[in-house]
Amino acid sequence: MAKRHVPYEVREEFFELVCSGMALQAAGGLLGVSRTSALAWWRASGVMEPQIQTGAGGGLPGASPRRLPGDPGRVPRRRRPLTSEDRSVISIGLRMGLSYGRIGGLIGRDKSVVCREVARNQGPDGSYWGPVAHRVAHERRRRPKAFRLVENPGLCRRVEEWLDQGWSPRLIARVLKDGSRHMIMERVSHETIYQALYVQTRGSLRKDLHQQLSTKRPRRKPRTGLKRTSSPYREAFKISQRPAEVADRAVPGHWEGDLVMGIAGGTAVGTLVERSTRFTILLHLPERHDADTVAAAMIREMSQLPEHLRQSLTWDRGTELARYAKIQLELAMPVYFCDPHSPWQRGTNENTNRLLRHWLAKGTDLARFSAADLRRIAASLNARPRPTLDMRTPAQALDALLTKPAAA
Repeated sequence: MAKRHVPYEVREEFFELVCSGMALQAAGGLLGVSRTSALAWWRASGVMEPQIQTGAGGGLPGASPRRLPGDPGRVPRRRRPLTSEDRSVISIGLRMGLSYGRIGGLIGRDKSVVCREVARNQGPDGSYWGPVAHRVAHERRRRPKAFRLVENPGLCRRVEEWLDQGWSPRLIARVLKDGSRHMIMERVSHETIYQALYVQTRGSLRKDLHQQLSTKRPRRKPRTGLKRTSSPYREAFKISQRPAEVADRAVPGHWEGDLVMGIAGGTAVGTLVERSTRFTILLHLPERHDADTVAAAMIREMSQLPEHLRQSLTWDRGTELARYAKIQLELAMPVYFCDPHSPWQRGTNENTNRLLRHWLAKGTDLARFSAADLRRIAASLNARPRPTLDMRTPAQALDALLTKPAAA
């Protein structure tokens, strides 16, 4: 038995009736639509359970353009919410195949307004229904809003799992956005996650999850003007002498480095990060982290890289790199140093060190990590997708650089 074709006008009127407060079964019965079909239409629209709406005008489609007096060709700019009538015109215009600009002209709005409205209120199947969009917009404007991680326990559990794996709130928000572009209730911003961690009344995340953040802080810390003490370097290359290609990350092979300190500064792990790919190498320093030990570990690890991936190294002004002349000679690679009290000048490495704190926590004895442990930690970090790399991993980005000369 073939399915009965239901005209678009009937569906449009059905959504008008439901969004104005009528029950699904009553609206379907009035239009000769079965309860099963009415329920299926409503679920397919992707909206919440119907509720009685007050104060929303349910106009019919067919609005005429609003023109400025004395200038029939100019549409005035309006800063007002879209009405039910506007959304009905948008819905009909889309089904007629009109452009966003043409539809905007019919309702007296810019085409960008129409574009955002359609993108914001499309159903899971890509359809746009004017009355449904109006109802969703009405719910979106309600204040105070319910906290999304409370409303969606499944989303809350996924966020917890990713935090347990050491993912940052910003990365979680990016992955959710890429995976649920047309389902806003399946997305959450990084600020929402931070509020759920730091404000007890703003979510249902586990209270111990702040321990999985790179800072381990149970509350936010205001910015201060504290700076590090100066280092003894005077004659070394300055960061201002670096080539311009280093700053814009146009050429691979430029590295930034530093030490991640353990308990009471007694143990440390060296970190090296390639600026263009964010690929990370960890230096095993089990007993000491003086200048000779750091130089030997760095030469041992970086000598395994091809020459075109050893262009330069930028380091903070710490005494652990006092043997930088030996490093420059052995690796044929210049070493540049940041300005005093300016660790932010090697921001890529600073950010990486924050991520590494998931494994190399502050106040722990880093000497207990073997060279194999550090390789596994580096592999985990290099396998994490990065928004700055268009969601590629550092390992994938570096592999592309290593295979490019062979392909040529």
